[in-house]
Amino acid sequence: MPSTTRFLSPSEAAKRLGVSAKALRLYEQRGLVAPGRTEAGWRTYGREELDRAAKVVALRALGFSLAQVERVLGGNSSGLEPTLAAHQAALESQLRQLAETVGKVRELRSDLMQGRAPTIDELMSLQAPAREVRVAFELPWPWGAELFELRDIRSLNYIIGPLGSGKTRFAHSLAQALPDAVFLGLQRLEEARMAEAKTRLRADRWLKPKVDGAMAWLIEDGATPSDALLVLLAALEAEGSAILIVDMIEQGLDRPTQEALIAWLRRRGSAARPVFMLTRSCAILDLSAVGPDETIILCPANHSPPMQVAPHPGAPGYESVVTCLASPEVRARTAGVIAWRPPGGLEPAMP
Repeated sequence: MPSTTRFLSPSEAAKRLGVSAKALRLYEQRGLVAPGRTEAGWRTYGREELDRAAKVVALRALGFSLAQVERVLGGNSSGLEPTLAAHQAALESQLRQLAETVGKVRELRSDLMQGRAPTIDELMSLQAPAREVRVAFELPWPWGAELFELRDIRSLNYIIGPLGSGKTRFAHSLAQALPDAVFLGLQRLEEARMAEAKTRLRADRWLKPKVDGAMAWLIEDGATPSDALLVLLAALEAEGSAILIVDMIEQGLDRPTQEALIAWLRRRGSAARPVFMLTRSCAILDLSAVGPDETIILCPANHSPPMQVAPHPGAPGYESVVTCLASPEVRARTAGVIAWRPPGGLEPAMP
């Protein structure tokens, strides 16, 4: 009897699996999946290939590196304990948040029984995560003191815009408005700053194991070890709940490292310390992979106020975001290019 198995193209398979086609290509490059080929040479996914790819996707969702996925699929469970421990911690954090929300619902029901109706704000609070932070501040020049409001801060937040759009000014203002926020500028790439950071890291017995563990995971996932990555990880893993704002997070990192880094940031889960990332790299901001715990903030070229953009074609601002993004190879060629600033200061002279 002829086979009734339907073979899917890579884009169809990616949609079925809930990942990007780029992720499937990465799995193929690492030997984790092996799609079939049509007579014309096109990749195709049948039932067996989809089942194999689904296992890879599931293990990645649990926080396993590509190297760990390869070992698990080969029957080797070594080195899985730290990843499972991190997954357990993320689940326990979600449980605590759910318990808090259940407590709020119980209180509102009790109030209803006593004749007091809940307010709109109280009802809205049931949908907001426990870690919600709200911030409002006046935008700097060139926006002319317009008010910017951010209703909630998610685990991963991207700030993007073309050269001269004011995104760095916006990021600095955001850092000043948020309580205890830390701004990590491009000075981190200077030799003296890197040497200072590495000295502090060696002296910090609490931080060093965390950074070493993160670095090991990233290297297994294809990252290239470097001082730039080390300094970045030290800031990301530093103790405390302060929000981190990173200027051009991709600077000094090659494509495999950028792809491994964003995968590592996602695996930390929604309860992780929020991070704002200025970026123009499509490896960091892969629009097809943006999840519900991620926000894109666009600083438009015409100096309209910064706006949140949904990662879907047709959404307001989406095409502008697309035109701002470039491959890591292009970003490397344009590294160090900055927008023109008025002479004599950050703002133009006033009449």
